[in-house]
Amino acid sequence: MQKTIVITGCSSGIGLVAAQDLQARGYRVIAACRKAEDVTQMRAQGFIGVALDLDDAASIDRAADEILALTDHRLFALFNNGGFGLYGPLRTLSRQQLEKQFSTNFFGTHQLTMRLLPALEASGDARIVNTSSVMGLISTPGRGAYAASKYALEAWSDALRLELRGSGVRVSLIEPGPIHSRFTDNVTQGEPGKPVRNPGIAARFTLPPQAILPKLHHALESPRPRLRYPVTLVAHAMSILKRVLPGWMLDRILSSR
Repeated sequence: MQKTIVITGCSSGIGLVAAQDLQARGYRVIAACRKAEDVTQMRAQGFIGVALDLDDAASIDRAADEILALTDHRLFALFNNGGFGLYGPLRTLSRQQLEKQFSTNFFGTHQLTMRLLPALEASGDARIVNTSSVMGLISTPGRGAYAASKYALEAWSDALRLELRGSGVRVSLIEPGPIHSRFTDNVTQGEPGKPVRNPGIAARFTLPPQAILPKLHHALESPRPRLRYPVTLVAHAMSILKRVLPGWMLDRILSSR
């Protein structure tokens, strides 16, 4: 039987690459996008396009209802990939900006997952894969809001994994470092006149979005998926350094350019 996966944030980058790859791999892909024109584009590529705005609770409920009807309440996988970045020194960010960051990157993910969880449990062997970030492991100046939303996603994923033990639903995190995509172009800057930029050295370690595919395949298809999948040298290095370095030394590294 063909396995159905829902992927959020499919308009570009990791979401689009994952949708194209998994469709070629034989999956039935339900591609969720925020903009109507992107939904139309996904349908033109042969996907089942669904409109979904993670910052809008009503939109999430409509999308979940549509997905449940399309899948007859039985779903193999959910790839929570949608989100955006809010950059800027914390003193420049308002409560409303932080709420929007968490609404899209965290609260919307929770709402959608809980709505689809019974369908995942009904399949008997299902996967939830969440796109975190190296910023879910460490935080740097100017990226505190985005990092906070990813730290929250990491903790939430850990709790959900433990709560679902024995249910047949496995939960994994993919933790990309620098990836070539439209993510940076779409970042909301708290100080537009003083945008937070990636240091020049980051370009040396930036990989295309296809770099996540082997990790995604393992998370979806291995009988024993890993809890976390770092992607790029930066993510691997930071996952190790955070465990072995004293806090003051890691602070010195992260505060430098």
